[in-house]
Amino acid sequence: MSGGVIVFAFAASVVLVFAGLVLFTSSTARRVERALPPSGQFVEVDGARIHYIDRGQGPVTLLMVHGLGGNAGHFTHSVVGRLARDFRVVVIERPGSGYSTRAAGAAAGPIAQAETVAAFIRALGLDRPVLVGHSLGGAVSLAVAVAHPTLVRALALVAPLTMLQPKSPDVFKGLMVRSPLLRTAIGWTLATPLSMARRDVMLDVVFGPEAVPADFAIAGGGVLGMRPSAFVSASTDFMAVSADMAALVKRYATLSVPISVLYGTHDRILDPAVHGTQFKALLPHVHLEYVEGAGHMLPLTVPERVASFVRGVVGRAG
Repeated sequence: MSGGVIVFAFAASVVLVFAGLVLFTSSTARRVERALPPSGQFVEVDGARIHYIDRGQGPVTLLMVHGLGGNAGHFTHSVVGRLARDFRVVVIERPGSGYSTRAAGAAAGPIAQAETVAAFIRALGLDRPVLVGHSLGGAVSLAVAVAHPTLVRALALVAPLTMLQPKSPDVFKGLMVRSPLLRTAIGWTLATPLSMARRDVMLDVVFGPEAVPADFAIAGGGVLGMRPSAFVSASTDFMAVSADMAALVKRYATLSVPISVLYGTHDRILDPAVHGTQFKALLPHVHLEYVEGAGHMLPLTVPERVASFVRGVVGRAG
């Protein structure tokens, strides 16, 4: 067999493999969206089509902002039902996450996403909501309060990203893709099968030491993370965090809204000593609570505790 034939055969094999991966990914995404279609409403905000859930009614509105790679299911699984009895509860899916889109060319850092959240608050006419931010959603909520303090009643931050993160967990290394083109290529080929293969390892870090809820895949929105758009969004957000956090931390001294933080003592994603204790050292007026033995996914693992925490934030904010 000549060298040219060998090269051609190899190239054809590579093309077939990648075509197969694309077909598998596309098929998986369609099955996921049939199993878990959007259950909320949509609104156009700054060139993005934002998907949100709106439940309950009451004198105070809670606006919930999920974390990296998350979606509305992280709150609607258990927390929303507990709070919608007494409050209007709105859960926004951040740009690019869940069923929300990201405007072409839009920045992805917490500061830029905060502008979208602020525009969303205005678009829905929400009256000074309490922002309930989980993980990366905590950083976005802080950025809203820094830039638009009159739009916010208080912050209820659950396992939030508040400080510069010195080292990310190893399970997130796959998100470290700088090139948008390469990010999209990975999303449509390798990301879905690899996420299936590494599912148990990833969930153990994200949820541990607590168990993953048995119905997380559907009720908690877990399967939405298997779509290529989920990988592209999470990688885009992940790569944009550091620069924004450095700028955001410098502006914490201007924060005037009431801030409360809830952390699990055994969080494997964000260090409670850094993002809880050190954060409070910068801002002594922060109200800080810990859940002994709990991990990072508090809205899904201890929803009653999170609901109680949010009620306390509303009470202290008057």
